[in-house]
This record gives sequence, C-alpha cells and structure tokens, in this order.
Amino acid sequence: MEQIQIIADEISSFLWGWPMMILLLGTHLFLTIRLRFPQLKIFKAIRLSIKKDKGSEGDVSQFAALATSLAATIGTGNIVGVATAVALGGPGAIFWCWLTGVFGIATKYGEGLVAVKFRQVTSDGTMLGGPMYALEKGLHMKWLAVLFCIFTMLASLGIGSTVQSNSISTTLFETYNVPVELTGVVISFILFLVVVFGVKGIARVCSAVVPFMALFYILGCFYILGINHAYVWPAIKLIVQSAFNPAAAGGGFVGGTVLMAARYGMARGLFSNESGLGSAPIVAAAAKTRNSVRQALVSSTGTFWDTVVICALTGIVLISCILSGNLSYDDGASLTKHAFGLIPVVGTPILVIGMVFFAFTTTLGWCYYSERAFEYLFGKRYILIFRVLYCLTCLMGAVVNLSLVWSFADSANALMAIPNLISLLLLSGLIVRETRKYLWNDKLDDFDPELNN
Repeated sequence: MEQIQIIADEISSFLWGWPMMILLLGTHLFLTIRLRFPQLKIFKAIRLSIKKDKGSEGDVSQFAALATSLAATIGTGNIVGVATAVALGGPGAIFWCWLTGVFGIATKYGEGLVAVKFRQVTSDGTMLGGPMYALEKGLHMKWLAVLFCIFTMLASLGIGSTVQSNSISTTLFETYNVPVELTGVVISFILFLVVVFGVKGIARVCSAVVPFMALFYILGCFYILGINHAYVWPAIKLIVQSAFNPAAAGGGFVGGTVLMAARYGMARGLFSNESGLGSAPIVAAAAKTRNSVRQALVSSTGTFWDTVVICALTGIVLISCILSGNLSYDDGASLTKHAFGLIPVVGTPILVIGMVFFAFTTTLGWCYYSERAFEYLFGKRYILIFRVLYCLTCLMGAVVNLSLVWSFADSANALMAIPNLISLLLLSGLIVRETRKYLWNDKLDDFDPELNN
C-alpha cells in the first residue's frame, strides 16, 4: 500500500504541475476578460436561480439543477478539503482556492451555456447534455468526448463515491465509534433507493437537503468567527501573505513553497467548486430554461456559494483558530472537526450531520454525472447495472485509506478537466455571441428558437 500511495502521489503531483495550473487559471482569466467579467452579474444570477422559467423545456427546474450541482460540490471539499489544503500548503492555499473560485465563476458560466446550447432530446423526452455533446456537436471531436466520459466515470469513483463515503465513515467512527463497514452498507443501500428514480428523484432530495445544511454550516462558521473575532483580520492578512511567502505562516507550519500553496489551493478549489471540471454542465443541460444564457448565469452561482462564500468562511475559521492557539497545523484533516468543537454542545453534531448530508448528496450528484457519461458511451441498456456498481464503490470507499483516495481523486479531476477546458477555449467565440445576444443586449427573457433542435 505504501508503494501504491507513493505512485498515486507522484501521478497527482505531475498532473497538478504548472501546465495544469496555467491551463485552469488561464481559462478562468481568459473567459473572465472575454466575457466582460460575468462575476459582476452574480446578484442578477442569484435572483434568476430562485425564479421558475415558465414555458421553457427541460427535466427539472433551474433551482433543482443548481441544487443538484451544489449537492455535488458542497461537501468534503469545503470541510475536509480546505483543512487538507491548509495542512499541506499552509494558509496561502486558501487564497489560491478562493481565487480559483472567483475567476472560476466565468468558467462555470461558460460551461452552463455550452451545455444547454448543445443539449439534445431523446425519444422519451429526456434532456442530455454536457461537455461530451459540446465536443461532439460543437467541435466534431467525438474521440475527445469519449475520453471525457471515461475520465468522468473514473472521477466519479474518486470525488463522487469513495471520497464521500470514506469521509462519512471516518467522521462517524471517530465521533461516535460507528463501525466503518456498517456505515458503508447503510450509505450504499440508501443511495441505491434514491438513484433508481433518476434525475428527478436526485434533484428532489438535493433541493430539500442542501439549502438547510448549508445554512446551518454557515451559521456555525459565523459563531466560531465570533469567538475568534480578535483573530479574524489577522487570519485574512496571513492567508494573503502566505500565498506568496509560505514562511510567513510560522506558528508550527514547516516547509512549503508558493508552488505547493498554489497547487493544493487550486486542486482543492477545483475539487470543491468543479469550475472547469465539466461535471455541473451535465445537470445544467437538464434545466428548464428559455435560453442558454439564463441557465449559464444560474450555474455560475454554484461556484460563488461553494468557494467564494463557504470555502472562504471555512478557511478563515481554521486560520483564526490556529492563531488563537486552539488548533495547530498538525491537526491536518481534523482541523475543521476541532474548530467546530469550540461550539458548546451542538458544534460537533452540526459538523457531523453536515458532513454526512453534504457527502451523501455529493454521491447523488456524481451518480447522475457518471450515469450520463455511461449512457453516452454504452446507452441506457445497462444503467441499472452501473448504478449497482456505483453504490458498491461507496461500500468499498468507506474502508479504504483516505490519503490514497484523495490522490486518486485529484488525478481523476485533472484528467477530466483537460478535455472540458479545451472545449471551452475553442467554443469561446460561441459563448461570447450568445452572451452578447441575450445578456449584453438585455434580452434574457427571450426564447431561443434553436434550443433543443
């Protein structure tokens, strides 16, 4: 296992070297500038996300599509992922994670637009879309679409199932001594009961659970920041300083470089908000929307909530606790757990319940993503078999080594992101034309006559 861990770490380090970071952040910056900073439209996008787009076609509402994508992103990336990034890359990793989220809003916007523009309707009326259809229909690069689907299925086994079930089982075992095997069996069984109902069942569960759990988690973060109010501003300053000078962290943090801070911060940022990954567009394509730009704006809010708000709050909470002397860098992935332990009586239960529900809904979202990738490659005939196999990986993930799982997840994410980022760069002209037509010319209420044709 040690040798396998070494190999997995080396592969992950190679994939997350400078070329990948330049491609990812470069795409974020390129689309931000070319689309005239769509981040400035974030509050308009939030208003659209809670409205019903009457008269439009799709499988689920815009809010349900957003909730499903948020379910797949708000989870261990925000809780364990940020803590891991701090432990490995120092406080500066939080800055790079947050920066990836801010500029990633533009990329998430572009992904959603392209997904809706190139979606197709099956004979039974189901909406199918995502980077694979954009690559095939928009760029005539079916071979790259096939690779994307393969990487998506591999990524789903990491970020979607094993990481999430491992986080749940570890949390329940460490907190309440629940056997990891029992947790794995229960997760797999409940997951199967939900996913047999398809996207509508998944969206229904996610729409009900995600908003409330996110609210409780955010309130918990604000409570801790209230306790550490004297260290909040110093924590923010340290995060920014350490992004360019890791030695500024001090206080027990040993080693680290700017590259390490950037690598772990950006990797965890992508893991958390999935901007550029190509996952969220798969469910965005199923949304009821009158034109591609409306859904693109709604999709972009996912990155805002996930990284710009929740990940940033988590990071500031952790660093403020370290500066106050309540935590140390050596606590690693348990940083968030110890931080919430500062809240009397309800702190630990809030985190545990939040972790369980966040991680479980993430498995739901990623099950849908991987199903669509599987369907693109093999059709619908064997979907039930795939669902059973996916649920079994959750059972396996509950008992495997967490470090190995994280390395695998990082590698799979990078491989999945490459084809998607290529499609966004090559289709950027289309994204600009659609944005000019509906957003810049203030015609968001217009129906696109070419949609679904």
